[in-house]
Amino acid sequence: MIVFVGHAGWGDIIPGGFGVTIFFFLSGYLITTLLRRELTRHGSISLKKFYLRRAIRIWPAFYLVLTACVVMSITGVLSRTLAWDSVALQYLHLANYDQMFNGNAGIPAGTEVYWSLAVEEHFYLLFPLAFMLMSRRGLPLRRIAAVLATACVVILAWRLVLILGLDADMHHTYYASDTRFDSILLGCILAVWHNPALDPDPLTERTWKYVAAPAGLLAIVATFAIRDESFRETFRYSVQGIALMPLFWCAIRYPAWGPMRWLNTRTAAFMGRLSYAFYLVHFTVILWLAERLPQIGQVPRAGIAFALSTALAYLVHLAVERPLAPIRHRLGRS
Repeated sequence: MIVFVGHAGWGDIIPGGFGVTIFFFLSGYLITTLLRRELTRHGSISLKKFYLRRAIRIWPAFYLVLTACVVMSITGVLSRTLAWDSVALQYLHLANYDQMFNGNAGIPAGTEVYWSLAVEEHFYLLFPLAFMLMSRRGLPLRRIAAVLATACVVILAWRLVLILGLDADMHHTYYASDTRFDSILLGCILAVWHNPALDPDPLTERTWKYVAAPAGLLAIVATFAIRDESFRETFRYSVQGIALMPLFWCAIRYPAWGPMRWLNTRTAAFMGRLSYAFYLVHFTVILWLAERLPQIGQVPRAGIAFALSTALAYLVHLAVERPLAPIRHRLGRS
């Protein structure tokens, strides 16, 4: 929803990029929690089944929507000329590096958001193997968390080198997997070390709710208030990821707590089921409506875009995601 509001015209107020950072953190936490459960239940991790689950979950809807956008571009429904090398890189899950070098020109309107999915795919390719190897070597969870934290420090150092030493622009630090993996890894650290769904509580409930969570929220607000570009392209992602830890802890451990209760409503759960398909289609819908209905105001156009995006996401869910869900379940849910 943060990404949608940012793309719908309020990006100066609601930073859509922060929504992507949350998306990365959530993905790292969820995937690592599921890997921990599989390791506890079976004593090992099946990489084959993991990759099959990920492919079944991600690829069918991704390729369906991307191909539909390509066809709409060819037929003139979407008014953007395609560059076939850039489109090919989208199909190969290398959109982030194409956009880093070439910008958004040459890809179907609205598929600009697919760069974040490419980062996710690269992470999925590497992390389960690394986690399995560390587990096989008998590293305790605390040591694994320390290794992941070290990787986050290395990535932050690499961003500092790029921005302060090599004078790279924000396109590298924003889009590249090598500069954004730490946003996912911080979620993995929460899953490994003091996981709110699996582990004992290291702090009191009052400390989490009235000290740690407010501190995390203030830290996130501070990252928006600091306008220095060097900070924004280096430390911002690190601070935001660390600040999300207590907020996620409270959301997961204390779901009935007032500030987190809305996350468990039927409406939120419904949108959660549609969230991936919604993410795939929403920006294309927003840009298409901006071309077709320029005369109406921003607020009603955003409302139409939300309703249409939700409807399309539900159709993708019914046509693709729901029929494939039983196969994923037989492979072990992920």
